[in-house]
Amino acid sequence: VAPCFPMLGTTDNLNVLGSLKLGKYSSWFTDVYSNEVSDACERILTQLADNFGTKTREIILPELEEMRAAHVVSIGSETLRHLYPHLEEGRRTELSYDVRLNMALFESFLAADYVAAQSLRRRIMHYHMEVFKQVDVIVTPTTGMTAPKIPPSSMKIGETDLETTGYLMRFVIAPNLIGLPAISVPVGHDKDGLPIGLQLIGRPWAEATLLRLASKIEELAPRQKRPIVFYDVLK
Repeated sequence: VAPCFPMLGTTDNLNVLGSLKLGKYSSWFTDVYSNEVSDACERILTQLADNFGTKTREIILPELEEMRAAHVVSIGSETLRHLYPHLEEGRRTELSYDVRLNMALFESFLAADYVAAQSLRRRIMHYHMEVFKQVDVIVTPTTGMTAPKIPPSSMKIGETDLETTGYLMRFVIAPNLIGLPAISVPVGHDKDGLPIGLQLIGRPWAEATLLRLASKIEELAPRQKRPIVFYDVLK
């Protein structure tokens, strides 16, 4: 079956945008490394309201730390299960040091931990579906910080910096864990010219709504600066 895409340039698209209700959890907007990230996201939400009439409502999503723990246990256990035949064959030394360290952490998880994580996954899905009774799209910063510098040593031996990884992944965990559609849209830059993104999370099968909204955000957002090394994957 051929994919079906929304007609992004039509009047109907503008009418749909005007009726959209966006859900914003303020705790996520303040849980960032720099205010530059949250400020850029706030600006685009204001522009959406001014230009298209979208409404932003405050929402609450409980058990965020539990969700992050469930995500680590779920993804870690599934990763370990995939790699375990290779580890049993004595090929652990073929992995980089950072991967080996993560594998050692994942090996500490018990079957009971994985079962508990799946129970949490179901509960987190319930919380999100309750929110979607009030709003059409949940908005968050894509990452809690802009791209960090990669130290030279990391290029040689790898790196496990879980604090930085946490800032980079803290908002993308929900759609990854419970399987909701999501898209990231560039909405500005920090003082060093690094890109900042806004994440849009939709209810199941709401990809068309996300694409319509993302298309208009691209029109409103500042023009993105092309990096020195750039590969156009669409050509």
